[in-house]
Amino acid sequence: MAYKEKEIEKLYYSIGEVAEQFNVAPSLIRFWETEFDILQPKKNRKGNRQFTKEDIEQIRVIYHLVKEKGFTLSGAKEMLKNDAMAIKDKMEMIDTLRNIRNFLTQIRERLH
Repeated sequence: MAYKEKEIEKLYYSIGEVAEQFNVAPSLIRFWETEFDILQPKKNRKGNRQFTKEDIEQIRVIYHLVKEKGFTLSGAKEMLKNDAMAIKDKMEMIDTLRNIRNFLTQIRERLH
């Protein structure tokens, strides 16, 4: 029986890794940290930020509001204060629809 390795999941990500995921500069992540109370990554003894999956999810919401929807920082803060759950639900729905579209596009390409 073949042994299948479990993929090791990281607990913490560096600011560089997080910035790369969103294709933004690390300085923007640091700036958002000062602007948004929901974003509070842990820091190690050296003072390096350690982002959890939950932190990355918070950044994803901020990124969605500011970069994709074009909200100002104050507008994004207001949205998060008033209806954070609705924003996350909409983002999940958009991701699901994108995945379905990609899947259907792949099927169409295979048929041609």
